[in-house]
Amino acid sequence: MQNTATPTHCPYCALQCGMNLTPAADGPAGTVVLTERADFPVNRGALCGKGRTAPEVLSSGVRLTSPLVRTGGRLVPATWPEALDRIAGALGSVREEHGPDALGVFGGGGLTNEKAYSLGKFARVVLGTSQIDYNGRFCMSSAAAAGVKAFGLDRGLPFPLEDIPRTGCVILVGSNPAETMPPSLRYFTELRENGGTLIVIDPRRTKTAEQADLHLAPRPGTDLALALGMLHLVVAEGRVDQAYVEERTSGWEEARAAAMAHWPEYVERITGVSVPELREAVRLFCEPEAAMVLTARGPEQQAKGTDTVGAWINLCLATGRAGRPLSGYGCLTGQGNGQGGREHGQKADQLPGYRKLDDPEARRHVAEVWGVDPDALPGPGRSAYELLDALGRDVKALLLMGSNPVVSAPRAAHVEERLRSLDFLAVCDVVLSETAELADVVLPVTQWAEETGTTTNLEGRVLLRRQAITPPEGVRSDLYVLHELAARLGVEKGFPTDAEEVFEELRRASAGGAADYSGITYRRLAEENGVFWPCPAPDPGAGEDGTAPAGEYDGEDAALDAVLPDDDPAREEAALPSDDPAREESALPSEAVAEEIPAPHPGTPRLFLDRFATPDGRARFVPVAHRPSAEEPDDDYPVLLTTGRVVSQYQSGAQTRRVAELNKAAPGPFVELHPRLAARLGAAEGDLLAVQSRRGRAVAPARITTAIRPDTVFMPFHWPGEGRANTLTNPALDPTSRMPEFKVCAVRVETVRAQQ
Repeated sequence: MQNTATPTHCPYCALQCGMNLTPAADGPAGTVVLTERADFPVNRGALCGKGRTAPEVLSSGVRLTSPLVRTGGRLVPATWPEALDRIAGALGSVREEHGPDALGVFGGGGLTNEKAYSLGKFARVVLGTSQIDYNGRFCMSSAAAAGVKAFGLDRGLPFPLEDIPRTGCVILVGSNPAETMPPSLRYFTELRENGGTLIVIDPRRTKTAEQADLHLAPRPGTDLALALGMLHLVVAEGRVDQAYVEERTSGWEEARAAAMAHWPEYVERITGVSVPELREAVRLFCEPEAAMVLTARGPEQQAKGTDTVGAWINLCLATGRAGRPLSGYGCLTGQGNGQGGREHGQKADQLPGYRKLDDPEARRHVAEVWGVDPDALPGPGRSAYELLDALGRDVKALLLMGSNPVVSAPRAAHVEERLRSLDFLAVCDVVLSETAELADVVLPVTQWAEETGTTTNLEGRVLLRRQAITPPEGVRSDLYVLHELAARLGVEKGFPTDAEEVFEELRRASAGGAADYSGITYRRLAEENGVFWPCPAPDPGAGEDGTAPAGEYDGEDAALDAVLPDDDPAREEAALPSDDPAREESALPSEAVAEEIPAPHPGTPRLFLDRFATPDGRARFVPVAHRPSAEEPDDDYPVLLTTGRVVSQYQSGAQTRRVAELNKAAPGPFVELHPRLAARLGAAEGDLLAVQSRRGRAVAPARITTAIRPDTVFMPFHWPGEGRANTLTNPALDPTSRMPEFKVCAVRVETVRAQQ
């Protein structure tokens, strides 16, 4: 690679912050110099500690550089042909003996769109298995399910982040962006500087909650009741936007009746949030002209997560806060490509373009692109936890890419046991993760700065992540792995190793789907700093200007006119008519042919301004009611556990735990508890605490703080071993999204010395 700066994106969270990388003139191979990239609108040059130190994982001293195969109980170096032959041989043998559904595939929310697409295609076309899912199921599946029910479409944020400072009020539910995605905190700071208000709902007084105008600290697992209590007050205080409800929604009477059963005093008893606090939250949310509700894992990672998010959406709909400028419901996606990762086929029930696998027309379209018989495509398979639970029983062999379930899955000790019980496990990863250590074959694959590919950030902005350096000798891409395995298993064509070639096929496969990427090209992504989906390709049936068919996602300009002046920066190019002179001329092939070829679709930064993506264009209220968590405290397990992240580690920590600076800032697990609970236990700061659930035991030092409720303890989930928080968590599943209940379970807490 040349020693010039390459604009690219961070490998971690769903902000996908922009940065520049330049290969170092001296130093070991893989060494790069990272500089700010102020032109990227999401982070405007700012980076958190994880992003700033991300290049350290590129070092050959940290990452894998040779395939490993298990011989005599140990993982030893091998050649690529040896490793690939062993994987193909094992997969073929298991399929021949037990059938295709004895093969499992488990992906990751950090894989690029091209990898996710190819992995889903590989599972269904080459292996013929229905048993594929990915760790993004643990991220925002409840929000996705609720969004589809209400709006007919799921995209994390239906508007750009830049709209947040211009709204009047934001309710953040179970989200701590100050630690999970620090560069985004500026949007909430600017919101308050502009006179808006921030309400944070979290059982802990997090760094984000410290910035709030109002912090509500409900008991874990009661966010659903809290939302219903607020909706009750909206009705009782006459704050329903009746005209909006009548014109743009359906199902209000049923949802209203359900909410009215949750009167404020009842909600106070359930949540611990006082009635005056509830009333103040309703006032702050309803008084401005525009407002938003943003959820994250707190309300979503529950066995009632879909209903919980649905209740917050109902609050938005009743107050006219969805499908209007500077208003709406949104989900703050966690993983780097958590949005795109589920749109293109690595989820158990979906095909590329966010198509449903059980939809005959969707199967026909994708099968045609893939050159296979639609009837040959398997049906929907197991969700992520159900797939992991089936390992060693129904599923005998597993190909795993970009995930570390030994640390990240609920009931992790059980999942580790299931992984060990497999006949065969192959792992593709950058580092030797705790899951890779259990594998029969480990393949060292390229990572973010060593490859080109696309990701889709939390706004639905499709981005081009460019290769900046040459990978080490002995490292290959995931696309190469799938190409070689497909060939060994009898499929010679259809799995290219070039990412842009894969993306061109993805465009065709997604065309006409909910997540339509067909109008997006690598060139556009490079020139426009990303493109928001849906972005259909110009088509004779799409209208003279190449935009979507009338009534789908057009009409943004008129809605923006109501609240934004012509010179407001929020009126970006994507909101302009296709013939506006502000459009870059480079978007057209040439003046000579401009009249003959439809203009490219501008992308869709803001959804639902004209209509929702439902058959009748109306948003749908979904009636929901509070119910207890799957596991409530009792005499044996009297305390609630909730889990989450810290600023200096990321997800299972497989990469960040290898960075010295981050480990110094966050060296290991801890148990956060209130002084009153500590006093009852006789625990002092730093004492080892044993936290026991019905699934196992974890041990970590005490961190005593008034920032948490007295009936609750908190553990971060980034570490393996004795302090593994997910040893304790409950795999009870949401009936719709199949999301496990990470965020609340019953535990017993004791000092270690008390057990001795």
